[in-house]
Amino acid sequence: MIDPEDLAAFQAAVADIAPLPPVNRVQLPKTRPRRLTPPAPRLPEKPERSKQQAEPALPAHWQAAASKPPAALPSDPELAAFQLAMSGVQPLPAPNRVLLGGPLPPPCPQQFVADEQAALHESLHGPIGLQDRLEGGDEPNYLRQGLAGSILKDLRRGRWVIQEELDLHGLNRDEARHLLGNFLAECLHHGTRCVRIIHGKGHGSPQKLSILRQLVRGWLMQRIEILAFCQARPQDGGEGALIALLRSSKK
Repeated sequence: MIDPEDLAAFQAAVADIAPLPPVNRVQLPKTRPRRLTPPAPRLPEKPERSKQQAEPALPAHWQAAASKPPAALPSDPELAAFQLAMSGVQPLPAPNRVLLGGPLPPPCPQQFVADEQAALHESLHGPIGLQDRLEGGDEPNYLRQGLAGSILKDLRRGRWVIQEELDLHGLNRDEARHLLGNFLAECLHHGTRCVRIIHGKGHGSPQKLSILRQLVRGWLMQRIEILAFCQARPQDGGEGALIALLRSSKK
């Protein structure tokens, strides 16, 4: 129960108070609560496929290669690991295509050809020194400085097989020098090592002296490709021929 005096006092106190103005807003109607539907029952999950069903089948030749027993592995661990990693690998098939153009020509050593031509030109057109006109000595042999004496010994004993020969009978000095230079250049080009040079014994020359024998010795001493030479054995020509050993050709 409210005391009448207190109510009268409250009303007297709020008699001059005006009410608040209405608020400028829209009153939305209350929405009805949404009915929730129960969730659908979950279907049982399918069993996972095995690895054999999931992975595609390997080709027949791969399976055959894998079924082969492994060969003996080498002792090197790196090489053994590589062979294990490459087991069952098959080479790619040959490409079914046409190769246009022929094989490339082999490389030509231009500097070597130029050096050979310069040496040949010098031997053919160089000045004739005193060695060309004088006797080269009673013993017709030569060994390039710095080489072992066994090379000349083997050449004298016929341990080198004679591969080519040149006959200078009936030629004058210029013809013989030109033909000898070409012959040595061709032998060096083809890799010929041991040759016989027939200069004659000089029976048809004045005073029975072989001029070509003296000149050929001097020419051979001037050639850089000549390692050694000696007088031929009796069955190979004796005093009328020389056996010369050439250096190996450059590759």
